[in-house]
Amino acid sequence: MHVITTIVTKRLTIRPFTLDDAGFIVALVNDPDWLRFIGDKAVASKEDARRYLTKGPLAMYQEHGFGLCAVERTNARSMIGMCGLVRRAGLEDVDIGYAFLPQGRGQGFAIEAAQAILDHALTTIGIKRIVAISDPDNVASTRVLEAIGMRFERHMQLTDGAKQVALYAIDR
Repeated sequence: MHVITTIVTKRLTIRPFTLDDAGFIVALVNDPDWLRFIGDKAVASKEDARRYLTKGPLAMYQEHGFGLCAVERTNARSMIGMCGLVRRAGLEDVDIGYAFLPQGRGQGFAIEAAQAILDHALTTIGIKRIVAISDPDNVASTRVLEAIGMRFERHMQLTDGAKQVALYAIDR
């Protein structure tokens, strides 16, 4: 199994989360756009955030060798978002996911991080097909997916009664 490593791009450092990132997680998952497009993860404190990290990204690293990672601006060493690979219930394929705080939006950071994760998944890990889901109303997310070469396949529901999401995919 491949274990997630740190990836460095021109402007970003993408690294595995640690429990020390709990404060950042509280801010990110309570951002209004996160709540609107991704949903409430019931993370109100650092303790909640440590539980989210333990049951989410850290557990995924152990089980699959990949997961969501912290995205930092390399020159400022400031965390601006998350990006990585996810094994999600309701999807047959590995999913690429990302979310950024307002100070990390509109500057191409999501595209840069998602492209680096996608390249790593397709070449280093050897995953043959990567998918992504996005709220159809999230125009910025759609732009990121299209910019990294993913194509729209269909609308779907992850679970019965869930909101429709747009499914994008790319094959190696």
